[in-house]
Parts: sequence; structure tokens; C-alpha cells
Amino acid sequence: MKRQICHILMLSVLIVIGASSMPIQASPQEVDPGGVRLAQPIKKVAFVIDDFGNNMAGTKEMMDMSIPLAVAVMPFLPTTQRDAIWAHEKKHEVLVHLPMEPRKGKKHWLGPGAITTDLSDEEIRSRVNKAIDDVPFAIGVNNHMGSKATADPRVMGIIMEVCKERGLFYLDSRTTSKSVAALLAQEKGVPFLENSLFLDDQYTTKHIRKQMELLCKNIDKQRVCIAIGHVGPPGKKTARVLRDYIERIKQDAVIVPLSTLIE
Repeated sequence: MKRQICHILMLSVLIVIGASSMPIQASPQEVDPGGVRLAQPIKKVAFVIDDFGNNMAGTKEMMDMSIPLAVAVMPFLPTTQRDAIWAHEKKHEVLVHLPMEPRKGKKHWLGPGAITTDLSDEEIRSRVNKAIDDVPFAIGVNNHMGSKATADPRVMGIIMEVCKERGLFYLDSRTTSKSVAALLAQEKGVPFLENSLFLDDQYTTKHIRKQMELLCKNIDKQRVCIAIGHVGPPGKKTARVLRDYIERIKQDAVIVPLSTLIE
């Protein structure tokens, strides 16, 4: 009996020693790209810049940015092709910035080929496909304006079907809280992302800095943040403020290509 007890005790010691010598696998969120173990999960930030395609102010400044961007290019405009190819050559990701009907606003703000709720199913499908064809190297779609269209299940269902067929993901710019994009993306099996905040919905440097401060605070609360800025009226200001904040953001998060956030 004593011999059996001693044998059991020795076996228990060996098991404990063996277990303590086994390597502990860190989860992917606990290891940075260099393989260094981190105390906290990695925080990630992605920047999307809208309204390329019309040689807008800030285009070059954004293209020359040292961080990865998602460059959202509007179709059927004078520099659509140039800007999409330029972004691709600069190693930025390209999105189709699809013009979509808002609840308020002037129709000419949308540009050509806009998706409106009065179109037939066939016309919506045709316009979305033509828009994708017009933007080289596009890997995803996001909405330009669209507070009315993104709240329409029929319209969004068709857009998601085309995204699925073309192998594209969808980023909801969240121009309305009534958007059904997330629901329809899930229903149609389309990879989906969602904007966290706009950097320059007001065109002053003061406001853009305020939004960047809000983004920095959100990094503490959220594992993933997506922020949208624009070329055009705020373009050069947004580019300048973004450059000023790059190193600060890198202290708390990794700035990543948008597509890497798709789970």
C-alpha cells in the first residue's frame, strides 16, 4: 500500500514538472507584428479618406501619407482612374465610394451614377456594377452620403448581392443611425465594417484636432477604431492634422490597412 502511494506521489510530481516546462501559447492579440509579447490585446486603427476622383484639395498630401490608407474613389469623375491607380501604386487600399441618395442635400452633390431609391432593381444592380468597373483595384465599397439609401432594405440588399458576387467587402460610413447595411451584409454573407467617427465633418483645424483627440480616447475603450476623413474643402487640413497625430497614435495602437480588420 505504501509503495502504491509513493508511486502516485512521484507520478504527480512528474506531471507538475512536465506541465510547467510546456510553452505557453500567446493569443494573436497578445503578440505584436514583431513577435513581442504584449500585456494587453493589440489596439488597431484604420483610416479611410473619402471623395477622391475629382482632383480635390489634399489629394497629393493624402497619397503621400506614410501610413496605410483606404482611398475611397468616386466613380465616373475626371480623375477616378488616375486616383485609383495612384493609390494602388502607393500601397494604399482602394474602395469604390458609391454615391447614394441622402435624406437631405442637393442631387448634384452625388455625382454621376448615383444610387437612388426610385430606381428599379435592375438599374441599381447595373449602376453598382458599372461603378465597380470604373474604379481600378477596388477591394471594397463604402457609401458617399446615402442616409436615405442605406436605410432602404431593398436597395441595400441589391448592393450587398453585387458585393458578394464581385468579392468585395462593404464599409458602412454610418451617415444615419437607421442604416440597415449591417443586417443585409450579414444576411447576404458580405464581409462588413463600420465607421467609428468622422474626422472632418466640420472643416476647421480646431474641429479636426478635437476629433483626433476623441479618436485617441476611443483607442483606450475599443480594440478597433475606423476613422473617415476627406479630400476637398478640409483635405489639406485633415492631412496635416493626421500627420501630426501619427506618432501619438502609434504609442497606443497599430495603424493597419482597413481590410485587415475584417474578421
